[in-house]
Amino acid sequence: MNPGFERAVESAARALPPAHLRVLAARIAEGWPAEALALALPTVDFAPAARAVLAAKEAGGVSDAEAAAYLRGVAAGMVRQAAEVTVESVWSGPHTHAVPLRSTAQVLVELVGEARRELLLMTYSAKPYAPVLEALAAAIERGVGVVAVVETLRGAGGALTDHEPAAAFRSVPGVELWHWPTAQRTEAGAKMHAKLAVADRRDMLVSSANLTQSGIGKNVEAGVRIRGGAAPRRVAEHLAELRFKGILARL
Repeated sequence: MNPGFERAVESAARALPPAHLRVLAARIAEGWPAEALALALPTVDFAPAARAVLAAKEAGGVSDAEAAAYLRGVAAGMVRQAAEVTVESVWSGPHTHAVPLRSTAQVLVELVGEARRELLLMTYSAKPYAPVLEALAAAIERGVGVVAVVETLRGAGGALTDHEPAAAFRSVPGVELWHWPTAQRTEAGAKMHAKLAVADRRDMLVSSANLTQSGIGKNVEAGVRIRGGAAPRRVAEHLAELRFKGILARL
């Protein structure tokens, strides 16, 4: 296969889900005109990815049949990879050599560093933690959309003091900050207490650790990292629905 075409498909696979790659393959196989093919799906990412694949196909002399077969193969591989679920224990605090566990800081920075399209964060408390902030800045620089849902001092009802948790992200322009307005809380004293990170709807860290130096590096905190399967996607979809319905609001 032509290397330029392979690179274009690899880039498309980072931007599109397998179902959209299969649509692209089907339209190529059916011989659709280039512009009609690029508009086959009304999503933001489809048209530019399709045009890039078509341009590489023409430049590399790849036939319609070869291109369609290659795209279907890549889509099938993505589905198989997504179906493979790995679960890893994550720990903050004292470690032992007898039972090796990866640290919360290490896993969180790695997860942020591997995000390519979307990164969702939730935390009750937050304070500036340089390794995470540097990883977030690098993610935004490479085009990742970063959303952070945080508690507020008002929402915490006095349980948090000092600075607003949102202030921890002030040094990273481009982070979208969201919260759970107190007007949307049906139970008195309810808190926005979730602590998690989800990258590209396929890689999720759920932990008891807040995004603070103490939570990530000092306290005894426990969590799990889940890669693949439905759980990361469902959490991301749930957060998207909460934002769409106004249950979560922009800060």
